[in-house]
Formats: sequence, structure tokens, C-alpha cells
Amino acid sequence: MPQDTPAPWSYIFIRLLFKFVLQIFYGTIVVENVELIPKSGEPCIVCANHSNSLTDALVLVTAIPSRARNMLRLTAKSTQFGRRTFTSWLIESAGTVPIKRRKDFNDEDVDNTGAMEELMKALELGDAICLFPEGMSRYHPTIAPLKTGVARIVSDVLTRNRDKADFSISILTCSITYMHRQHFRSDVLVTFHRPMKFTPKDNPELVAPVDFDRIREVTARMQELISSGTIDAPSWDLVRSAKLASRMYAPLGTRMSLGDHVRLTRTFAEALKTSDLEIQSLRRDLKNYQDRLVRLGIKDDRIRRPLTRRTILLRMCIRLLWSLFLIIISIPGLILWTPVFLTTFYAVHNFKKSGPIWDTWDEIAQYKLVYGLFSGGFVWLTSIMLTLPFAPFTAVVVPLLMWITLRWLEDAIAAFRAFTALTRLLRVGEATASEMRDVREALYARVKELAVGTLGLPQDPETHFMERGGREKGRVRGQLESGAKYFSVRRRRKRDWNETLRLYDKVDYPEDDL
Repeated sequence: MPQDTPAPWSYIFIRLLFKFVLQIFYGTIVVENVELIPKSGEPCIVCANHSNSLTDALVLVTAIPSRARNMLRLTAKSTQFGRRTFTSWLIESAGTVPIKRRKDFNDEDVDNTGAMEELMKALELGDAICLFPEGMSRYHPTIAPLKTGVARIVSDVLTRNRDKADFSISILTCSITYMHRQHFRSDVLVTFHRPMKFTPKDNPELVAPVDFDRIREVTARMQELISSGTIDAPSWDLVRSAKLASRMYAPLGTRMSLGDHVRLTRTFAEALKTSDLEIQSLRRDLKNYQDRLVRLGIKDDRIRRPLTRRTILLRMCIRLLWSLFLIIISIPGLILWTPVFLTTFYAVHNFKKSGPIWDTWDEIAQYKLVYGLFSGGFVWLTSIMLTLPFAPFTAVVVPLLMWITLRWLEDAIAAFRAFTALTRLLRVGEATASEMRDVREALYARVKELAVGTLGLPQDPETHFMERGGREKGRVRGQLESGAKYFSVRRRRKRDWNETLRLYDKVDYPEDDL
């Protein structure tokens, strides 16, 4: 078996640095099926959907444990190289291979022979390389048709090693799902699928001369696997309706893992794609119900579980007082966070003006990560310089204070979000709430019939998902961590996988024609 290339110090540094940064930016990054990753020394092409620009590559680099692979050779568009920017330094230091795209050269023919040769040599050394077969990153709810480049590389490598009886190469497909890719403290699911393994002996159809239909078959199988692990829908409107159907079937409080939540939403998305008249009627009604919830400013759960006026007022007082208390104790840490928030807001605000939503929103997370890293580092260094006699103490305390403040801020915003929702529920009035409840009950019956009768989902989702690993829900794992004191740094709390660090519930997406 070949021995793969040792990871250079710059790659190790980048992997550790961005593992830390990603864990701060995203609330939870759940990685599934790590055991399926081919071990170091086994030639492997890692392929994933591409919806979040450079962030996708960073997520994969940090999701693959160093004990499984020494390093992951990346590719990036050639226009990112040779520039005096941190991003350019980042991708060049990580051993990234530049790929020329026709769209970057006025749609003229481009020559990537050198890049392909470098990638094939890396594979023959036993390396793992990363390719995004969609060809480009884009802010869109569906996965674009995959290009055949990955299958052609496999074919070329098999042909070059046709006389080696023990040679094999794998395609490791991966699905990356961002609950809200550009929002602070949202959640990410990374799902690895069973590798597609090829050898010259078992796959002579991929050894030259090759019928191109065999290349298309491999590419189609890759698309099927990547799509199976994420929410792949033709429109944001469908994603929105599928998420509502998922929440109605398994409502707030159902203890389910992020992976189960994503797969359940995908199941409803696939069902709502069909042209069946009853299904389309349900989809329209779900949309109308969600539109009305948005106009009223309340969540479905507030309709599902009616509260008395007295209970609403009592909970409003509790949520408001708790939010104010957390904000007050967070003030020292918020002073440290303020430059970070202002810098990233300014950078993203200006960047959004540079192009349409579909072409810019996939890079927002990247901008936030980079500007947040620089401004956070500046705050840390400035704090040390201002307290030089106590620099060792400050170097530890400042990051710790910022981390604890982030925990408090999450709960403070969640509490205030609940307060505003209860306020709006009070303003809605009993008559409107009762009417909405009738509408919801009728919708719930239709969703449950679709879920159980047509899709074969379990009658009791709470019990089912608990048995499948629902203890992971809410970011609290195990009895020891569940019993941790409130101010524990390790304590994480989230009732809904859809939550972000926002004063409102994020349920809407950009218009489909943008």
C-alpha cells in the first residue's frame, strides 16, 4: 500500500486554527460515519456538494480526523491564487491545486492538464484529494448536475495502474447540510457515505478505452449518494414547506439528532415534489399557514400548545427578567465581542452589494470567518498589550470570558425571542389563535397521514427518534454534561435545530428568482 504525503506544518496549523474558528461560528457541527473514511495510504477522492464557498473545504478539512487521513489535498479556482489576501495565502499554504474555470476566462478554452497530472500523482502516492463536482459554489436549494471530471480522473488513474494487481481507488461522497449557512451559531451536518471502490480487475469498464456511458453511470451514482444525505429541493419555497411539515410531524420537544432532523425534512421535501393533486394542495396549504405565522410573528408551536392569558403574562415576565439578567452579566464580555460583531457586519454589508444573492450569499460565511478571525485576534492581542504585567493571565482569561459570554448571549437572545413571541401571541387574541389552531389541526392530520400512510414513517416519532439517538438533541450529551451547572463552559443548550443567534425565528429564504 502506498504511503500518503505527510501533512506540512502549515496544513496542520490551518486545520487546528479553523477547527477552533468553525466551532465558534457554528453552534454544532455533527459529523456522521467517520468510520467509513478510507485510511491513510488508500487513494481517495472526497466529493461533496458545494453551497458555501471556501467554508465547505474548511468544514471537510476539520471533519476528517487526522488519525484517518494525514491531509486532504484541496482544489480551488485559479483566480484565488497569487493575490495579496489572507484567503490566497490560506489556500496556497494548504497545498491547494489551482483549477482554471472557463467562466473566469471569458468562456474560452482552458488547460488544466498540469492540475490533473498533479492530482493523479497525489492519488498514486496514496493521498486523499477533495473535489466539488458541481464545479462552482452557489446559493441554491438544489444540487447542480455533477460534472464527470471525478469519474474521468478515476478512469485515468486506473488505466495508469492497470498492471498493479493490488491497486485500488475510492470515491468518498459526502453531504454537507447547513441549517442556515451564513448565520452565526447555526448548525452543520456532515454525512459521509460508503465509499465507491474501484480496481483495474473489478472495474475493467473504467480502464481505457472507456465507453463514456460508464463515466456517466459513476457520476450519476455520486449524485444519488450526495443528494441522499442533504435537503435537495428545486426551490426555497419547497424547503420552507418541508421544514414546516417536519416540525408538525415531529414537533418542538421531540428529541432527535441533527442527522435525523435533516433526513426527515428531506423525506418530506421529496414527497412534496410530486405532482399528485392532493400533495400539491397540502403544499399550498402549508405555505399559506406558514405565511400567516410569519405575518403574526409566532411559531407553530405556540399554536399547537395553547396557553392561558395568565400563563403567557407569567412566562413573559420570566423570559424578560432572565434575558436582562444574562445581558447584564455579559456586558464585560460583550465589550470584547463588539469589535468582532461590528467588523464582520461592515464587511458583509459591503460584500452583499457586490452582486446578486445567488452569486454572493454562498461566500458570506467565509467573509464572517475571516474577518471574525482577524478582529478576534486583534482583540486578544490588544488585551494582552494593555495588561502586560498580567499578560499570561489575560491570554487565558480573555478567550474564556468571550466563550462564556457567547453561551450567555445565546440564552439571553433565546429568552428575549421567546418574550417577543409571547407578546405577539398575546396581541393575536384568542379568537385568531383558536382559528389558527383549527387550521393547524386539519393540516396536522393531513401531514400525519402523508408521513405514516404514504411515507412509512413511525406513528410515534418521539419514541422512534429517542431510540435512534435523540439524546444528542439539545447539544447536551450524557448524564455528566446534562447535570453540569448552568455557567459551565461546556454546557450547550438549544431546543430547536432551526435556531440561530437572531432575535427572530429564521424560516424565510430569498425569493426563488433572485
